[in-house]
Amino acid sequence: MNDHLVRILSKDGSLRAVAAATSNLTRTICQRQGTDPTAAVALGRLVTGTALMGALLKGQQRLALMIEGNGPLQRLHTETDADGHVCGSVKNPLTGLPPKDDRFDVAGAIGAAGFLHVIKDLGLKEPYRGMVQLYTSEVAEDLAYYLTTSEQVPSTVGLGVNLDETLNITTAGGFLVQAMPGGDDALLATLEDRLQQLPSVSSLMRDGNSPLQILEQIFEGIPFTVQAETALEFRCNCSLTQVAGMLRQLSADEVRVMIEEDQGAEVTCEFCKETYTFTADELKALPQLKN
Repeated sequence: MNDHLVRILSKDGSLRAVAAATSNLTRTICQRQGTDPTAAVALGRLVTGTALMGALLKGQQRLALMIEGNGPLQRLHTETDADGHVCGSVKNPLTGLPPKDDRFDVAGAIGAAGFLHVIKDLGLKEPYRGMVQLYTSEVAEDLAYYLTTSEQVPSTVGLGVNLDETLNITTAGGFLVQAMPGGDDALLATLEDRLQQLPSVSSLMRDGNSPLQILEQIFEGIPFTVQAETALEFRCNCSLTQVAGMLRQLSADEVRVMIEEDQGAEVTCEFCKETYTFTADELKALPQLKN
C-alpha cells in the first residue's frame, strides 16, 4: 500500500476525520535516523500524527511538532507541509529500553515530564506557537490533548507502528477524528462508542486496512464525503545554499574558529543526514570576514 492520507467530512458538517498509511514514510525516516525499536515506534507515531495534522494545512502553510521529555529520546522533531511532504528526527535514536508489559515502552523513552510544542507557519508575520505539558507520553493522547485544550477542537487520535520478528517496521498509520461546533450530541455519543470498540490502529494496519477502510469502520452508518486524498512521502528541504546561508549568520569569530581549528566545516542535516562540507577557503570568502 502506497503511503497516503484520506480526509473526510460528515454530510452534516459536524465531524471531520483523517486517516493515513505511513509505513514507507516511517521506515525511511527511522532508517535515516538509525533508531532502535522503541525509538522507531515513538518517532513513527509522531511522524504519523504530523501527517494527520498536516492534512488540515492549505497552500504554503507548514507545521512542525516537537516533543521534549526527560526520557532517553530527549527530543523528537517532525515537520510537514500541505502537500504531504514529511521529515523527522530524534536527538538520541538509541533508547536501550526493553519492552514493558509486552509493548514497546514509548512513554518511558519519551519521559513522564516534558512538553509538546506545535509551530504553524500560516503565512502570517510570525508563526503560531502552542505548547502543552505531556499528557501520557504515548504521543496519540498528547496530540489529542493539545488539539482539545489548546485549539478547542474535541479530538481523538489513534496511532500505530508494527515491527516484525526481526524488529523491522512493517506497517504504520493512524487516524484523527474531530467534532466541529454545533454537532449533534447523539451522533457524538455514537461515535465515541464506536471509537472505544474499534480495534487498535496497529491491529487495523496489520490486517491490511487502508485509510479509507479505517474511516468507513469509524463512520459506519454516518454519511460522509471524501474531501481529499494526498500522497505522503519523505522530503527534506535542506540544500547547500540553505546551509551556506546559515553559516553567513554566524559571527566572524565563530567562523575563524572553524578555519583555525578544523580547517573547514562540516554541517549534517538533522533530518536527512546529508553532510555539507566547506573548505577553509570557502569559509574565508564569507561576508562577515570581509568587513
